[in-house]
Order: sequence, then C-alpha cells, then structure tokens
Amino acid sequence: MAGTKLNWTGVIPAATTQFDTGLAVDFDATQRVLDALINDGVDGLIALGTVGENNSLEPEEKRAVLKAAVEVTAGRVPVITGVSEMTTPRAVQYARDAEALGVDALMVLPAMVYVPNAEELEAHFRAVAAATALPVMLYNNPTMYRISLSNSDLKRLSDVKNIVAIKESAQDSRRITDIINELGDRYAVMVGLDDLALEGLVLGATGWVSGLTNAFPEESVALVKAVADGDLARAVAIYRWFMPLLHLDAVSDLVQSIKLAEEIMGKGSERVRMPRLPLSGDRRKEVIAMVEKAAATRPVGTGKAVKLV
Repeated sequence: MAGTKLNWTGVIPAATTQFDTGLAVDFDATQRVLDALINDGVDGLIALGTVGENNSLEPEEKRAVLKAAVEVTAGRVPVITGVSEMTTPRAVQYARDAEALGVDALMVLPAMVYVPNAEELEAHFRAVAAATALPVMLYNNPTMYRISLSNSDLKRLSDVKNIVAIKESAQDSRRITDIINELGDRYAVMVGLDDLALEGLVLGATGWVSGLTNAFPEESVALVKAVADGDLARAVAIYRWFMPLLHLDAVSDLVQSIKLAEEIMGKGSERVRMPRLPLSGDRRKEVIAMVEKAAATRPVGTGKAVKLV
C-alpha cells in the first residue's frame, strides 16, 4: 500500500520543477534534481509544493510531473505532492489522480485565492481526505495563505484517520509547543519554515519540510542528524552558517531565490514561470553573494559555487 513507509521524519525538501529555455516542463532535468536529492540522503520528496511552482502548471502538466517523480524515485523515498487548487472539487480530483499515479502522501493546502472561514476550511480538508486512502499532511502557512489553522481546527479534524500530519509554517516557534501540548501525538508536526528549522526540531517537530535543501542538501541532512543524535553544538554550528540562506524561505521571492541558489550550486536552473520572474538588479546580486559565501564556507558539503555569467 502506498504511504506505508512514510513516518514523517528527517528532511523532506519541497523540490523544484525544472523548465527548459522555452519554459516548458523539462522532465529529464526535474528527474535529475529529484535523483540527486535522494542520493544526497533526503528522507522524502515533495513534488509540486510552493517551490515546485504548483500553481504555475497546467493540470495535465501536474499529472505528468507526478508520474515522472514516482518513476525516478522508484520507491527509494516517499513522494508527497502538494494539493493546491482553486476549488475543492479540483483538489478532490487531483488527490484521486495522485493516488492512482503512485504518490505516497498528500500535502493539502486551503483552496487558493478564496479566504475561507473555519467551517469552510474544515469542509475542504475533509473532502480531500475522504477522496483518498493516502495519508494527508495539512499545510498551515498563515502568512502566505491568509488563513490560520488553529488547534481548535485540528481537534475538530482529529476524527479523520488519514489526516496524520501538519506542516507548521507560522512564523512563531511557539506553535510547535502549543500543538504538542494540546494534541499530544495525534499529528506528526513537521516544521515548515527553514529559518525555524532548529527551533522546531528541538521543540518536538518530527521532521523538516525544507526549501534550501535544494541547494545545500548535505548540510540539511547533517543538521537533522545532529539534532537526532543529541549533538546540539554541531546542530547550532550548521544552523548559524545556514541562517542567512534559510531566511530566503520566508520571503515572497522564495522560489526565485531558491532556484537561483540551486543554479549557483550546479543543481538546477533558475528559470521560473510567470508571474514570477528571475531575480534581477540588487536583489539578484545580494542572493548570489550570499550563496557564494555559503559555498566557500560549507561545514559539510564539498560542492563549489558556479560563477554565473
């Protein structure tokens, strides 16, 4: 059964979707990115999350990306897909299609654009979960999606057996403790903001859904391992080195920044689809300088920055 090997631990990158020079999906390049992440030791993959530009792809492209992800992963790690649709019926159909394509779990977002009330948010999550036997991770990101998933919401949803985890991306590490205090181990809690990763893991998050792992996977894996081993000094050292880059995960141009970092590290292309545009001007220079400095002082990995023309 799909999903049986997924225990919501370790580092699970929200992987990028690669595009060719005409901005068509480059399936070969996307598979290379996924394969490299697995070889670098990640514990799972999220296809078509925010960093995977889910909402910039056409419906048939999304299904094709999932097929390619399942194919290249070949059962080595679980594949999770973001469920990010404009309406609940579309989200339900996507969940069904993802299951049929062999995905291991779903990361379910609120319906896009419309800001629901608590009753509507609950109904959306229940409908998507009911459409599949796959395990579901809810995604709470109040800054991005303008709706906060509260502990009261989680309690009401606790009877839905296949809703098993939450990606917590509120910009307040106290949320991790509040969830665990009120709901115990009912949900696996994944820390979802890169620049709260260490705090979240120390406070009881079972794992980390990461963006910057796309550019620096070895350090990401080492950070999570250090926490698991109880080596807090090593974890803090890696985290302090990483923090300038981790802040890129919490800004509006996170996708462009992460893909630029990925290209500098020789792991992918910075090409994005509109309405996003590649970084330019002072912002581009700033991010390049940050990545080059990080590459020159890596505490774990050996790859060097590629000078961009």
